Amino acid sequence: MTPKTNNIIYWVSTIIFAALMIFSAVGGIQPSQGAIQLMHDGLGYPVYFIQFISVAKLLGSIVILMPGVNRSVKEWAYAGLFFDLTGAVYSGIASSGTFDPLILTMLMWILPGVVSYYCWHKKIKGLKVSPVIS
Repeated sequence: MTPKTNNIIYWVSTIIFAALMIFSAVGGIQPSQGAIQLMHDGLGYPVYFIQFISVAKLLGSIVILMPGVNRSVKEWAYAGLFFDLTGAVYSGIASSGTFDPLILTMLMWILPGVVSYYCWHKKIKGLKVSPVIS
């Protein structure tokens, strides 16, 4: 993969991942009745947690979109977003008591994050281009 291709894949996947996370956070900043029903009534989380996790997702999304951010800060942002998604999958399974195949749709949210993270590491380390033998 050339540096240009890696850069394009990085930005596309990062924008998609951040957009998904921002989309999931917007409803929790000022929790709607639907968000409260899902998170508090359905999963058992306290209402104040909805706003906390929503702000954390917004901040994490902003950090992964910003070029030039300190590497360790960006690592923590990616980690936090992945913890959020992993926790969402686990909470869904644990609260229902059974595995619902629809929970696999969370892979659609996780996949662009994994691609973004992988390409970001390729980008910051520089691509090791093997010599072409002709």
